[in-house]
Amino acid sequence: MKIGTSLKVLGTVVLAGVFASNAFAAGYELKLGHNGKPGSLFEACANEFAKIANAKLGDKGKVTVFGAGQLGKDKEMLKKIKLGTAHLALNSSIMASKVDEIGMFDMPYLVKDRAHMAKIEKEIFWPTLAPAAEKKGYKILALWENGFRHITNNVKPIDVPADLKGIKLRTPSSVWRVKMFKSYGANPSPLPFGEVFVALKTGTFDGQENPFAQIASARFQEVQKYLSLTGHVYTPGYIVADIKKWAKVPADVAAIVEQAAKDTQPFVYKYAAELEKKLLAELIAGGITVNDANKQAFIDASGPIYEEFGKSVAGGTDMVKKAIALGK
Repeated sequence: MKIGTSLKVLGTVVLAGVFASNAFAAGYELKLGHNGKPGSLFEACANEFAKIANAKLGDKGKVTVFGAGQLGKDKEMLKKIKLGTAHLALNSSIMASKVDEIGMFDMPYLVKDRAHMAKIEKEIFWPTLAPAAEKKGYKILALWENGFRHITNNVKPIDVPADLKGIKLRTPSSVWRVKMFKSYGANPSPLPFGEVFVALKTGTFDGQENPFAQIASARFQEVQKYLSLTGHVYTPGYIVADIKKWAKVPADVAAIVEQAAKDTQPFVYKYAAELEKKLLAELIAGGITVNDANKQAFIDASGPIYEEFGKSVAGGTDMVKKAIALGK
């Protein structure tokens, strides 16, 4: 080998070592993606989590938040954490399509309030659902919130399930949400969240269902006439990592980030409760017509979906019974 060539190779190796050393010195960067729009609950909670985590990490690493779908839609983000091009995803309903047992949270009117949810988390989620997720390759670091869901549409106020007959309703990618609305008589179909506004504006869909935080931050009130307070499903939020890729994160960094994710939960619940009241008032002021739906009518119509879940998911009936009992 010529001397000039040898020096070039040596220089390249040295520079690579310098860059690697600098990257290490700069700490371990963890990319967190979510689909929350500016002003959403997801945005506020992800930013609070990053603040808590980064304060504890110091020069060990840094959590960087990419919101509003910058890392892709929910399915794409889950693919990215599998590939290792992202590290964490904050999502919600999509996990029911990845882990059968998590579909329990799509059962209508299962969760009464946040105090009830706290009991479900302790008695069912961590002992049963989180391990089920790990078997499918997902490590859930913490349970946060997406919220209680309500229906908006451009056809008419929804009071009872029969009012949904024939309404083209956008749902997230959750098999049980689709089944539930079909059983009520609607014509539901999944669509990525980032595409919903245009679909509602153009009439591709008549309506959609989401918590207030998602409705308001996505400005659905600008393209929807009616908001019906059904509160049909409470959806948790999940901080998710790929279990194999997460095992490769330095142990001290992983431990700090996992604890920070759990430490963020009190902020999540407090902020979510405050945001609900504020956003409902803003939605009403914005001109959307609001009505209180007949929740008992929806509860009475929900027996078949509970029965199907119990038959389709191993241990489903017992999980649901236990969850309901925790609310009494």
